[in-house]
Amino acid sequence: MPHYPPSPFGPLAHVGPMTRTAADAALLLDVVSGADSRDPWALAATGPAVAALDAGVAGLRIAVSPTLGYVDVHPEIAEAFAAAAQVFADLGAHVEEADPGFTDPIEAFETLWFSGVAKSIEHLGPEQRALMDPGLIAVGEQGARASALDYLTAMAVRNDLGTRMGEFHGRFDLLLTPALPIPAFEAGVEVPAGWPQERWTTWTPFSYPFNMTQQPAASVPCGFADGLPVACRSSAPATPTTRCWPRPTPSSRRRPGTPAGPRTRRDPPGA
Repeated sequence: MPHYPPSPFGPLAHVGPMTRTAADAALLLDVVSGADSRDPWALAATGPAVAALDAGVAGLRIAVSPTLGYVDVHPEIAEAFAAAAQVFADLGAHVEEADPGFTDPIEAFETLWFSGVAKSIEHLGPEQRALMDPGLIAVGEQGARASALDYLTAMAVRNDLGTRMGEFHGRFDLLLTPALPIPAFEAGVEVPAGWPQERWTTWTPFSYPFNMTQQPAASVPCGFADGLPVACRSSAPATPTTRCWPRPTPSSRRRPGTPAGPRTRRDPPGA
């Protein structure tokens, strides 16, 4: 989907629908997708998304990667994800557990993303920055210290990752992973209590690799952990394609109860 004005995060940033149903997502995609002369990275539409709603998943080659080979996943999320993968198999897809084979690109992603933050706040003075999220300011200052060589080195990692995923999708139509490795936690904090790291990137390992590769992806609810919703994520090749849409399952009609304590669902910044 094209967007204008361009983001200071460059092609790491993406736009997309957030809807209650797959049908609504398809309708919105048909409205906003397609090439636009103001966005040099936008691709031409591949066909009506609505027309793919009833295509199903039978015959698709789906790689299931519960951890990408290196992520620690909460047991309840792992259980919900395994059940979701089985749904695809029950619908006739060829499901195989397979990791893409790359190592965690977090360092390269942070160089690229934090540099984007630096660009987005460069016009703000000390008084304005004092009113902003301290974590955002900290990563922006870190990004401002990155050199051109640092940036190009991170871009080289990104290019290698894209090549690897292109080869991976020569064997698989979709890659299925959890959306997040941990349950939702308190709003207003960057990381959960007791988390060993200070940045949100450390709990979004299933997201940023595919920001780097620019692959289309969709996250859909697949169960609950600690009484709150969790999701699985399907990623498709970066080349233009119209793919399947998930059908409603019993879990899609469930609602979270009221968990103990002041817990609120939180989405990763920049997601």
